[in-house]
Amino acid sequence: MILNRTGVLFVALAFAWGSAFSAIEIGLTTLPPILFAALRFDIAAVLFAGLVVVRELEWRPETKTDWLAIAVSGGLLVGGHFAFLFLGQSYVSSAVSAIVLSLTPIVTPPLALLLLPNQRLRAPAVAGLLVGLVGIVVIAVPGGSLDGQILGVALLFIAATVFALGSVLFERLEETLPTISVQAWAMVVGAGLLHGLSTFHPGEQLATVSFPSATLSALLYLGVVSTAGGFLAYFLLLDRVGATELSLVNYATPVIAALVGWALLGEAITATTVLGFALIVTGFGLCKLETLWRVGGPLVGYGPQRPLLADDDGNDGDGDNSIVVDGNAYLRDRELGLSETDRSTRVAPHGD
Repeated sequence: MILNRTGVLFVALAFAWGSAFSAIEIGLTTLPPILFAALRFDIAAVLFAGLVVVRELEWRPETKTDWLAIAVSGGLLVGGHFAFLFLGQSYVSSAVSAIVLSLTPIVTPPLALLLLPNQRLRAPAVAGLLVGLVGIVVIAVPGGSLDGQILGVALLFIAATVFALGSVLFERLEETLPTISVQAWAMVVGAGLLHGLSTFHPGEQLATVSFPSATLSALLYLGVVSTAGGFLAYFLLLDRVGATELSLVNYATPVIAALVGWALLGEAITATTVLGFALIVTGFGLCKLETLWRVGGPLVGYGPQRPLLADDDGNDGDGDNSIVVDGNAYLRDRELGLSETDRSTRVAPHGD
């Protein structure tokens, strides 16, 4: 089957982010983790700033909300998230790192419940969170130790939580800057924060730093392909398919990470790692049960369907059997009820 342009972009995005974990693994052999993360975003910041200039986008923050959006995206989505990510992966394999980070969509709903108005946490979502946490335990415990795998998984779980928190906070903001400009600012702020953390981190002050060819290649790959290229592919896909379908990339990247880590670095893929990932995917499905039903139901002849704009007799939709929510028309289903709509997110993904 030949993929269309959207399919090609999705595969390219999954590969760019999935293979990033192997590049991180290579760079960590000669660079301290937080400094490595900072250098990655130095490169990406230059590229995104150049894109803003070339496209002549507005870049100057004009409102308080603009500054808050930059602070949240730069401080949490880039600085905080990637500091914990790189620290965590210094203890575990690239596959484990990618799988733990796929927990991000599962820990987001509880944070949204606490911080966003009019949010509800349904029983399947609660079950999904618990199943996902069980998956993390399955991955962390075998062969773990306080200075090894368990610590690495814990740091990666914090990375996922920090990103989820940043996403929820960002969702509340209505910035006036273009998305690419906000992301350029986020990378500048995030890189600066990471450099500061690296300077004051005791473990990095005495660390040996070297740049052999493999490390330089990994750094350039992360900055150019995984970050700049990956984020651009993400925004193109966000416009094409929406946030719900695009969130599935979180579960394609661990598969790519495991395969690339196995082929390039000789990392083993254990049965417990596969089981843990299966539990996390199950947890995601429970958290997004209504959304998956709304998206996938019509494909098999069930679920909400968009009615015609007008009936043959001139009436809009299906008369009393149709309703419009947020600009989307739905048919009432007497047995299943009306599916809720998701609010599209404007937040950039973790882009590992």
